Amino acid sequence: MKEFTVKFNLADSEYMTALRLVCGAVCSAHGLDVDDTEDFKVCVTESAIILKNCGFDSVTAVFSGEEVGCTVYGEGGTPKEGENELSLALISALVKECDIKRRGDIIERVALKL
Repeated sequence: MKEFTVKFNLADSEYMTALRLVCGAVCSAHGLDVDDTEDFKVCVTESAIILKNCGFDSVTAVFSGEEVGCTVYGEGGTPKEGENELSLALISALVKECDIKRRGDIIERVALKL
């Protein structure tokens, strides 16, 4: 499977559904079971919510080709510190590897691997 990118505006919640569908397709292509697929969907969606909470207008989600992974970047808007403790706890409980890039207290990127 090749790497691919999805970019969308965070103002429209309909795109979150589309993001979850893309996550499901990635997991299906890798032969993951239903539980792992749901965990991945939750983590990628929560990553987008974190970036929205940090004031970004849009996100770019890059899905890796060789393994089940996604890097979500915030773009535009007025970045600020956001309340993300619950989302971060959920992500750390569900994925094997999570890398958070911060600029001060602002989360700019979330990278996940199952």
